[in-house]
Formats: sequence, C-alpha cells, structure tokens
Amino acid sequence: MYPSATLCRTQEASQNDRARGTTLENVRVVAMKAAKAWGKEAIVAEEREARGERVRRHKLLHLAPFPGDGEIRLDRTM
Repeated sequence: MYPSATLCRTQEASQNDRARGTTLENVRVVAMKAAKAWGKEAIVAEEREARGERVRRHKLLHLAPFPGDGEIRLDRTM
C-alpha cells in the first residue's frame, strides 16, 4: 500500500516543525532530511493519485453501459 499525499505532507510538516523546534544540530539535520524525503514522496503520491483519478474517469466515460445499449442480465428468467 502506498502512502497518500495527505499523509506525506503531514509528515513533511511534522519533520519541518521538529527541525525548527530543536536546539540539537544532529536532530535538526536528520529532521530536515526526513522532511525533504517526505516532500519528494508527496510529489510522487500526488502524481499517482492524479493518474488513478484519470483512469477512473476514463473507465466511467468509456466502459459504462448506456441506457438501452444491450444491458446484460445475469438472471436467466427473462
């Protein structure tokens, strides 16, 4: 399962807050690197989510049956 863009942006903000709120240099460096990594992952997640939305829209437009267009019935009584 992939992380959502929302999760990634939340983690990025959390790490940025941690970096700004510490007096320890090593903690700041690690938090800044983590924030940057979460930011990159957020970009990938946003692209993935946009692609998924485009695919869903395409399927709805091109694969949904039109009314009266030879609908398939699963019961054999008709």
